[in-house]
Amino acid sequence: MGSEMEEKRKEHFLGGGKEKQEQQRKRGKLTAFERMDVLFDQGTFIEIDPFVIHDCTEFGMQNKKILGDGVVTGYGLVDGRLFYSFSHDFTAFGGSLGWSFASKVCKIMDLALKQGVPILGINDSGGARIQEGVMSLGGYAEIFRRNVSASGVVPQISLILGPCAGGAVYSPALTDFIIMTKSAYMFVTGPEVVKEVTKEEVSFDELGGAWVHNQKSGVAHFLAEDEQECFNILKKLLSFIPSNNLENPSRIAAKDDPKRTSENLNTILPSDPHKPYSMRTVIESIVDDGDFLEVQKHWAKNVLVGFARLDGNSIGIVANNPEVLAGVLDIDSCDKATRFTRFCDCFNIPLLAFVDVPGFLPGTNQEWGGIIRHGAKLLYAFSEATVPRLTVIIRKAYGGAYDVMNSKHIGSDYNFAWPNAEIAVMGPEGACNIIFRNEISQSENPQKKRIELVEEYRRKFANPYVAASKGFIDDIIEPKNTRIVLISSLNSICRKRERRPLRKHGNIPL
Repeated sequence: MGSEMEEKRKEHFLGGGKEKQEQQRKRGKLTAFERMDVLFDQGTFIEIDPFVIHDCTEFGMQNKKILGDGVVTGYGLVDGRLFYSFSHDFTAFGGSLGWSFASKVCKIMDLALKQGVPILGINDSGGARIQEGVMSLGGYAEIFRRNVSASGVVPQISLILGPCAGGAVYSPALTDFIIMTKSAYMFVTGPEVVKEVTKEEVSFDELGGAWVHNQKSGVAHFLAEDEQECFNILKKLLSFIPSNNLENPSRIAAKDDPKRTSENLNTILPSDPHKPYSMRTVIESIVDDGDFLEVQKHWAKNVLVGFARLDGNSIGIVANNPEVLAGVLDIDSCDKATRFTRFCDCFNIPLLAFVDVPGFLPGTNQEWGGIIRHGAKLLYAFSEATVPRLTVIIRKAYGGAYDVMNSKHIGSDYNFAWPNAEIAVMGPEGACNIIFRNEISQSENPQKKRIELVEEYRRKFANPYVAASKGFIDDIIEPKNTRIVLISSLNSICRKRERRPLRKHGNIPL
């Protein structure tokens, strides 16, 4: 009896056979089993359902049965924490999904949800198993439904390490983060279908490669050089995130002094308010050890989002980036910041906004593309967030964008401003052109008069003291002390509990 079991296990570990496993390695890819070994702490991965096979009898499939049916499923420890995972086996049926395959994935997703444990999905699949017809489509839908049930309850992270096509893309799209290697690709319809329907000729990489989804579509969140870097990014990401929505992120022992000042911040802003500076430098000067894990760094660059720590506590950061489009909010940046904000709120990660925003990007492309709707998403996301929320206005905060970027009026707990921050309905130049139009035009020297009025407006109305006098800004702080102030504020509000009206769910303007 034991001999039969051992033989079956040996057969199972070969997947689609030694030859196909070698082909996988020659492509620079690990096998499904090797990926589990690398991802999980040594000796901790326990496989579930190694002996499952399909029951399809069409197209000669009754003679093609592989133990495990093309996916490895189970649980183990990653840096000492429990995770459930599945790994597509491209050597078995090209990793294609059939009913038995899907049932295995659904089983570990159900187990993870029962226990409040994150789900890690390793995708390397040719898509639906055509021979099984509607059974494979039903299998996908069963997985999708569980993705939705788990959303906001346990973290779900997808690694795309090979092809991910057709219906297969929608499970990763429903998860919280997607990490792609440079050799991976994702698309709903492949190059051949695109050529037939639209007459466009496009390669796999041009259509849905890792760079496309990291730079153009915003579908992916991280880009990895290879599988090892992918696992490294994953582990760092997981270090900021709790196991479920009822837990708080783990605090680590901070090596960085909570009373540390950052003298460079006192001189980082250019004398010319129109010139850019590095918001990343601002962030890295304030957070623990300058360690900032940026999310979606290649897409919608006018906004920065990512994870860091303050005195060992995990935080999510949303910041305008004055080096790209002056940090203006547009359709893509609003979507990027909205999704990140909602993830942090789901999993009890405090939010910190660094604001330097001249407004929303004008133009027909933006208006016709629905900037009103997309801006409303970000407004909605911050307004509904119940985690501790902090804001620092670095330089500009103009118009409706001031309200949207985690202002006091939409529920931020502590709002601070640097001394030369400008908070106003619009920039001084634009405001003066409207308010003092006649005065400027009738002046002997209109240009000189405009400069004088702009400076007077900036001094009287566009400074932080007006907002502070109304209590909209809690304090005006010296830039070098920003880290100290934020750590103190976070410690004072970390026990925050906020109840909202009972409802099924809100109707975010998607």
